Amino acid sequence: MSEVIALSPSHKGAKPGLRIGLLRLTDGAPVIIAQEFGFFAEEGLEVELSVEPSWANIADKLAFGFLDAAVIVPPLAFAIQLGLRGRAESLFISYAISAGGNTVTLARLLADRVKDLALRQNLRPVGALALCLREQRVTLGVVHAYSTHNLLLRYWLAAAGIEAGRDFVIAVVPPASAVEALGSGQIAGFCAGAPWGEAARRMGAGENIAASRDVWRHAPEKAFALRARWAETHSGAAAGALRALLRAAKFCDDPQNSSYIAAVLSRRKYLDVDSHTILAGLPGGPNPGTSCTFYRGAATFPWRSHALWFLREMQRWHLIDEAIDLTEQARLVYRPDLYRAALAPLGEPVPVLDSKPEGAHDKAWMVEAVPEEIAMPPDSFCDGAVFGPEALSAAVQPNLIALHNL
Repeated sequence: MSEVIALSPSHKGAKPGLRIGLLRLTDGAPVIIAQEFGFFAEEGLEVELSVEPSWANIADKLAFGFLDAAVIVPPLAFAIQLGLRGRAESLFISYAISAGGNTVTLARLLADRVKDLALRQNLRPVGALALCLREQRVTLGVVHAYSTHNLLLRYWLAAAGIEAGRDFVIAVVPPASAVEALGSGQIAGFCAGAPWGEAARRMGAGENIAASRDVWRHAPEKAFALRARWAETHSGAAAGALRALLRAAKFCDDPQNSSYIAAVLSRRKYLDVDSHTILAGLPGGPNPGTSCTFYRGAATFPWRSHALWFLREMQRWHLIDEAIDLTEQARLVYRPDLYRAALAPLGEPVPVLDSKPEGAHDKAWMVEAVPEEIAMPPDSFCDGAVFGPEALSAAVQPNLIALHNL
């Protein structure tokens, strides 16, 4: 049976209501801009944005139907699908929101120690941090157990022989609370999305020592998840939402628009953070290594190879059962077929394949797409690994690299 949902036009009359949840994060920009600019309305949608305090709130409201959709960390979407947090709810990820944008932020004293070791022993930050964690077991914060941040932080440190639970403690801290937790000494560092690493730096509470790209270049970050039953009932509206998001993504990815976007996001009803702090995480910001990508490099396409990588890492760290069929879960949740059906008629370049080898490119490359190829940035991992679906048949082992190379 085909898994493509028919994308029929929305019924005339009342606009379909779509309640979208998001957190106070810079990479919510495309959803906010699509709402502020009327892109959703032009697609026949009556959208309500709900800014939530934590990923737990997002998960609960999706599971119980208080939200129809959300900007989400993909591992959490799988946890909801599998019922790992309570009530199970089927979700579709048919659009990716962003790539990159995370930072590893350490308290000042620890950051200074890491920088000193890195300089004196010619180490990369992860190698220096590994030495520090061997000397003293500390607590590092991530925004949710089922988050990209948890998986990226674990992967990065595992490459240096450091493992959560054994060498350091992981604590869950909502993104907007991470700076306060760092400043009060509850945690020694955190991995979170923009603008919170920059906020910690500006407040003098911490220093950013690494970003998403130091773990996985062009790493997938947030995704747009729809409750499956909403998408199936409102198929035309679901396609319209993707078109609205794509228009917003193109606007948000243009550095010339970043100052305006930062001003919009800084409003009290959204991030409630100084616009200069937000600007640092937007395209064209002062530190390109920590900025979000919203469109370039097929950043909006829901690659099933991304889904499989998240699932593989969740299994590696015992967040999901080893018996789960990862390929089937990726097929159920990630829906590139819906992306193509919604956007291909616009002439938008769309990848031909659902998956690609992850980490195989250490320089710019082109991916096959119609009507024309898409320019892609490097996507290499910090340990030089290459991940593809065939890797699922092999035992999951940390890919350790010599400490002196870190």
